[in-house]
Amino acid sequence: MKNYILIVMTAVLLLSCKAKTATNNPIGTDNAIAANATFFNKIKEKSNFQQLKINSRVSIENGTFIPTLDATIYIENGQKVWMNMIAIFLNVGRGIATPEGIKGYEKWNKTYIESDFSYLNKLLNVNFIDYSSLQNLLLGKTFIPINEKDFLVTKNAQGYRLISSKNLTFTNNGQVSEYSVAMDFSNDFNLMQVNLVDKNKTNELEISYLNWTGFEEMMLPKNVKIIIKGTKTSQILLENTRFESSKMDTPYSVPNNYTKTEIR
Repeated sequence: MKNYILIVMTAVLLLSCKAKTATNNPIGTDNAIAANATFFNKIKEKSNFQQLKINSRVSIENGTFIPTLDATIYIENGQKVWMNMIAIFLNVGRGIATPEGIKGYEKWNKTYIESDFSYLNKLLNVNFIDYSSLQNLLLGKTFIPINEKDFLVTKNAQGYRLISSKNLTFTNNGQVSEYSVAMDFSNDFNLMQVNLVDKNKTNELEISYLNWTGFEEMMLPKNVKIIIKGTKTSQILLENTRFESSKMDTPYSVPNNYTKTEIR
């Protein structure tokens, strides 16, 4: 089980919910939109909540047995994402993300991590994730940097499709990555699916948001499936079972005698 709780924890600090095996019907690209300022304004709207508590069930599929985890995820808008995880009624780990980076520990192997966002970027085979994009990804909002001139928007009865007209270039700490990007939105501008493929077609990231629901003047996805394709394929499946807006304590401290795991 070594290091897998840390992988789960950092992965869940990205997202929100167990995806069902049902797939979305593809959104067609029948009609290009000439005047699309309204569309881009809607998909780039910022969240205006103060705090959000989410109860989730988390599953990982990567060729190694990892038990289903019950997670409590707590978000203070723009400040932190905190989570606590339980497996078979036992507390197994805790983590926190802030604009400065991520921290987490797991009890089975008594290890912990402290890092900037490079670990999360490596996990997802990208290099543009920071705290703001992490929070947006968790809430099902547009998390990829978008410039209107780099995309083509099309529309049909099922919603909208956003396709990059050229490879998007992301640079972070001297690392340059290029991706083709496709994003599907519902008629209500809810994000349904994101697909990133690197220019060499060796890495691919696909995220599907399902079962959107209204909660206190905002829309949230109840189900998400994340598929990470590289040298092997992994899936992160989560299911949000409850949303609350109550404020809660978020304690975090690494227990004594834990060993730091280096990020590689």
